[in-house]
Amino acid sequence: MSFETAKDQYKSFNVDVEQALKITAETPISIQCWQGDDVTGFDNGCAGGGIQATGSYPGRARNFDELKADFLKACSYIPGKKRINLHASYAVLADGKTIDRDAIEFKHFSPWVDFARETGIGIDFNPTCFGHSKVKDGLTLSSPDNKTQRFWIEHCKHCRRIADEIGAALNDKVLNNIWIPDGLKDIPADRKGPRERLKNALDEIFSEQLENVIDCVESKVFGIGLESYTAGSNEFYLSYCASKKNVYPLLDNGHFHPTENVADKISAFALFFDYLPFHITRPMRWDSDHVTLFNDELKELFTEIVISGALPKAKIGLDFFDASINRIAAWIIGTRSAQKALLYALLLPDLSELQNSGDFTQLMVLQEDAKLMPFAEVWDEYLKRQNVRQKWYNEIKQYEKEILKVRT
Repeated sequence: MSFETAKDQYKSFNVDVEQALKITAETPISIQCWQGDDVTGFDNGCAGGGIQATGSYPGRARNFDELKADFLKACSYIPGKKRINLHASYAVLADGKTIDRDAIEFKHFSPWVDFARETGIGIDFNPTCFGHSKVKDGLTLSSPDNKTQRFWIEHCKHCRRIADEIGAALNDKVLNNIWIPDGLKDIPADRKGPRERLKNALDEIFSEQLENVIDCVESKVFGIGLESYTAGSNEFYLSYCASKKNVYPLLDNGHFHPTENVADKISAFALFFDYLPFHITRPMRWDSDHVTLFNDELKELFTEIVISGALPKAKIGLDFFDASINRIAAWIIGTRSAQKALLYALLLPDLSELQNSGDFTQLMVLQEDAKLMPFAEVWDEYLKRQNVRQKWYNEIKQYEKEILKVRT
């Protein structure tokens, strides 16, 4: 089937294919830098707080130049607008230099800004409140130890300022997302205390007004070693954001109970918040951060973003890290899957009037018919217009042979 024939079929559903292609191309996806090096970073930290990249595939990026090169290689096979999502642990330091996280500055990220200017991509940012010796008893911002809490408050304050300077340098607002691993392995004696300390810490962190930052906080239902209690739960952060003017809840679809439908939350959030930030992943039994695939859960997430009118508010980021497969291929597969899901959602017909009129039989019929529309032909046309190849694996294998396998 040709693209023009597919386009005519969608037209019979009153779907504007050209508009769907245009919106998909113009919607940026924030691609996580940490897929390229297994969340190792450049500041001698390590994954932790329930974060673990499993596998030992050869060729992990070991420094700034290698991570940049791998990221650009992946981007050459990824259509549409792109951003790079940085963690504070990816500060670029001079050889042999070290600096602790409560003292990082914009200058340590200016090489990333130069990279963004050269490539035309945007930047998003995250404090790195894990994988550090000053995570005491699994706690950071909610710690009862004043010295520990103060260290992480200062780290988050520095990160917001860095994000603001990045935004000013690029003339582009930067999403700055705070996630902490804080929680308890077993039954708490005090649930309120950690959350009260977390609230007070956040109040101080967000007290400085910064015009180039979009602030958000990321909830989680539990983590490894934190199975019984998480201070930064969805209820806590949603309540916190509702009480503030310019702090937004970030939805990570791997951070909820497996029986929760994250897509169902989107329309509720969209009614009350100016921005809807996302970390999109593929959970498998738990927050396992598998590479995002074009599956039913991903389709439903993007469908809800689109049909609830939330796309203009959405800040779409990815969050997966797989060390068992080629890391560049993981970036390509995962980001293309997100764009497929977005395009798929934009090509769905508007059937809301059938629901409103109570015609649920015809609604079901057309919902089923829509599943068999010629989406593949439209996706291929999208890749063609974006000058991105459909087939890319052999070239990545060649890059692996020439570049990745020589890394030790």
